[in-house]
Amino acid sequence: MAGKLILCATPIGNLQDMTPRVVEALQNADMIAAEDTRNSIKLLNHFDIHTPMTSYHEFNKVEKAYELIAKMKEGMDIALITDAGTPAISDPGEVLVRMCQEEGILVTSLPGPCACITALTLSGLPTRRFCFEAFLPEEKKEKQRILEVLKTESRTIILYEAPHRLVRTLGELQKALGNRRITLCRELTKKFESVMPTTLDAALTYFETNEPRGEYVLVIEGYDLRKQEKDEQKSWEEMPIEEHMQLYLSRGLGEKDAMKKVAADRGVSKRDIYAYLQKRKEEMQ
Repeated sequence: MAGKLILCATPIGNLQDMTPRVVEALQNADMIAAEDTRNSIKLLNHFDIHTPMTSYHEFNKVEKAYELIAKMKEGMDIALITDAGTPAISDPGEVLVRMCQEEGILVTSLPGPCACITALTLSGLPTRRFCFEAFLPEEKKEKQRILEVLKTESRTIILYEAPHRLVRTLGELQKALGNRRITLCRELTKKFESVMPTTLDAALTYFETNEPRGEYVLVIEGYDLRKQEKDEQKSWEEMPIEEHMQLYLSRGLGEKDAMKKVAADRGVSKRDIYAYLQKRKEEMQ
């Protein structure tokens, strides 16, 4: 009988956030796959867990996954932990989960701490809809592509950032997104946890003179769709009605349908557009 993969969420700072269910799973597993065994041994020692460990990280995630899957096919239960938080979230564990599913191996997840969700709940920004981008890529073109997409992202945006890159990232976000609201969460669940609701402009000014310390989660206000609608309507209103009509006629719409579209864009009735066009026609005769 095949074994299973158990995703075990571990504390992101405060050891009291370790759930009894995760402790039991780690004690009973045949093996623990850890992102950094040197870091994880401290956690296991604290909870008196003596299960054998093996490393599973970004640089061996594919070849090691084959080894772990072979062991699970032989009947071993393997627990997966990351350095902190929930495995497979911005983490090589996602590769192992996918490969296990492809091989028909059972995967179960024991919920617990997750930095991005903790920060979102503390942010004071809308939580119903959000997107998680983890760390922005280092490669300039890829980063620019993502920032371009985020310009019109209406959901609340969550990013991770290291202290030595924080000022640079805040500057890039300010340039791309404008002066949005942002909450900077630092050292979550730890002794020096701080939550800083502010704006991108103010945050950049603050950290240019105050050295960032600790790991940060950035929670950023999404793009205001109402502003987009107002901007689009203003753009239409600045365009001559004749040019606006021609835009839709050139797309193959009939005159009546074009008038409907123009009226909708400008927030007026079709009758108003018809009356204007008739008046212009009479003036030109």
